[in-house]
Amino acid sequence: MAQEATRPPRHGILLFTLGLLTTITAIVSSLGAPLIPAIADDFDIAITQAQWALTATLLTAAVATPIVGRLGAGPLRRPTILAGLVIVTIGSILSAVEVGFVVMVVGRTMQGVGLALVPLALAVAREVLPASRLPSAVSMLSVAVVAGAGLGYPLTATVAQYLGVSVAYWMGAALSAFTLVMALRFIPASTAATRMRVDWWGALLLSLGMVGVLLAVSQGDHWGWASALTIGLAVAGVLLVVVFVIWTLRSSHPLVDLRLSVRPGVAAPNLIAFGAGLAMYTLLTLTIVMVQNEEWGLGRSIIMAGLTLLPYSIMSVTGSRFALAAARRLGPRIILPIGCAVFICSTVGLALSHSSIVWVLIWTGVGGLGSGFTFSSLAVLIVPHIPQEETGSAMAFNTVLRYLGFCVGSAASVALVAVYGGGDHGFVLTLLTMSSVFALAGVGAWILTPREVR
Repeated sequence: MAQEATRPPRHGILLFTLGLLTTITAIVSSLGAPLIPAIADDFDIAITQAQWALTATLLTAAVATPIVGRLGAGPLRRPTILAGLVIVTIGSILSAVEVGFVVMVVGRTMQGVGLALVPLALAVAREVLPASRLPSAVSMLSVAVVAGAGLGYPLTATVAQYLGVSVAYWMGAALSAFTLVMALRFIPASTAATRMRVDWWGALLLSLGMVGVLLAVSQGDHWGWASALTIGLAVAGVLLVVVFVIWTLRSSHPLVDLRLSVRPGVAAPNLIAFGAGLAMYTLLTLTIVMVQNEEWGLGRSIIMAGLTLLPYSIMSVTGSRFALAAARRLGPRIILPIGCAVFICSTVGLALSHSSIVWVLIWTGVGGLGSGFTFSSLAVLIVPHIPQEETGSAMAFNTVLRYLGFCVGSAASVALVAVYGGGDHGFVLTLLTMSSVFALAGVGAWILTPREVR
């Protein structure tokens, strides 16, 4: 088995396995938002407490990604992927056994490690696949997380509605175990001989800083935005991130090469990663809320709310194909502006017209098209500007920014609806606000793109 692991498999089965790795971990990690109302009912807890079934997963993903990216940058890449899938599988089982809500949150926390494995899948593809197949493969793997989330929402919602929350998590455990078997059989060992050092002090500073900020954002509405706890965590988190930046710039073996992350050709995709993550989870979260709300929304079932995101998932894959064609015809630097513009059309459109399921399906489809353009292009734009041995680490940083956007978008969108007075009025103003933020990120990315490569 060890000898087989060092021999590159056929490219087709390898690409299928890597696609399975990115898609399945996304689906498992999506076992949160659609299930929150059902979790609250099953455990007889408040919705704000049940929200931890989602928050814990996203926090883990944001914290674990840079560490996993660095661990997997050398000869430990294959063991890191396998260990990560073991953790996700165990976490899925813990979430399914119905011992108690605390055990479920622990399991959901472990599942978040799965999202941290995505950069390693990209690193495997870059090392093993021929150059002629690399752009298409990287594009597919990059958009798989987006498509997986879109597929996961209706799938898990349907299973939970008819079979219960526990069965949904058992399904996640089975999918994770299957992915583990495929990875064990087909993902090759890295050819890199040098083991990359992990800056554990940097990891601790970054982890604590992000947890502080994300806890303040995700729980601020529950604790009170002006409360000492919310403000204290936010300030402490920002200060720790600043200390992390100073520490990293002085370190000879940094956890994340920040200088690499701001070089021409890399800075713009990193900025868009955060903005697109924020916009994506704003669209997904508010669509789910609006479709189910009986007072000012459409008052539909959890299954219908999940099904409204199917066009998003389908069109995200379609968008990634269009992005490749646009890159060949118009140049790769034009696809980020196109993706941003298309996605903004979806959030503005949903804000102005959401009186029926038909309109919701149309706008989520447009959002998927924009997401496919955007997310599929990030890695394609970054990879040519970084050394091969830094692929895992550089993509891990880009992925962290994406997950930070997910966390902020998921929490801040719901909070903004309340700040704007709630109801349909708050829903509309929140979508328009987030559209403006993403538009600013798009303009910033265009400015950061050097003139000679536009």
